[in-house]
Amino acid sequence: MPITGVYFVPSHPNASTALGTITERLRSAFVDEDLTPIGRWALEHKLMRDTPGCLPASANPGQQTSKPRYMQFLSLSHYPHHGFIYTSEPLEKPFHPPNAASPVPPSSAASPGAHPINSPGVVNATPQSTGSNAATPVSPTTDAMRMTSVPPSAYNTLFQHFTYACQPFWCHRLTVAVPNGAVYDMGDFRVRVGDVRQTFPAARVRGTVVEIEWRGPSVIESLPLSDAIPDADSGIDVSFVAIEESDIDAELAATASLIREFWTRLQVDGGRESILVPSLGKEIKDRLASCKRRSAVPAETALENATVQEADPDPYAGADLARQYMEALRFNR
Repeated sequence: MPITGVYFVPSHPNASTALGTITERLRSAFVDEDLTPIGRWALEHKLMRDTPGCLPASANPGQQTSKPRYMQFLSLSHYPHHGFIYTSEPLEKPFHPPNAASPVPPSSAASPGAHPINSPGVVNATPQSTGSNAATPVSPTTDAMRMTSVPPSAYNTLFQHFTYACQPFWCHRLTVAVPNGAVYDMGDFRVRVGDVRQTFPAARVRGTVVEIEWRGPSVIESLPLSDAIPDADSGIDVSFVAIEESDIDAELAATASLIREFWTRLQVDGGRESILVPSLGKEIKDRLASCKRRSAVPAETALENATVQEADPDPYAGADLARQYMEALRFNR
């Protein structure tokens, strides 16, 4: 999983974007590196927000004003087999007035993408995620957002479901896209740049986004992707057993410094950084823990308990980058 950072440079509706300036600075600030165009890329980001309650605040005097919740949908052309959904976690317990119906038990609660209000007319249509983090409970006190990765077909179906079937609870607020961005290789970095254009509710240019990807040596890259049984005699690299979560945090912080240094050399004013966002590295740490559990199981037992490997060899791919894009684009409107 590459380590990345995202910068967003907003622009006024009637002004030119920073795309031309950034492209020119890439050529002039790194004269010792070959700026090699390698292709095109695209993204689409859709923002939804929950609607206010139907009852006035005076109806529940003991209830605090709830914070708005957001649901974000993101698709990236460089992760064509994943659609990303990022949903707010409830930070407080739901209020149940006297004589109200009993709340739904946790075992039958809706999926992470569903609205906390369980309407009899709304059916939870969320399919099972391709990533294991969808089934892992996340403490709302430590992680205010939950990331889920789903196949593209389910991604489109889910958005239509929440747009139409759940319209009383969720409101489609904004859609932005990078329709035709450029990709460059520069030494150990890969840079994606493109203009962000709003397509809903009205068409306009929002600014320029820059994705800086570190492609140099990485401890994270030593983690195996498949569910193969790591055994010293099998030829599978088991060097990851010495890696700790603190090593992952240290590498993320060190690479963030390299990305910031790269961005500083461009000397572009007004860029908003999105690198060390909340929950960064969560899926990487989950994968590390899973690898260590498998390595601790004897080969015979592991073979007996082996299950069919998922069709997607890396269901975690792109989760951290999706978080960064969603944090960068969420309120820049």
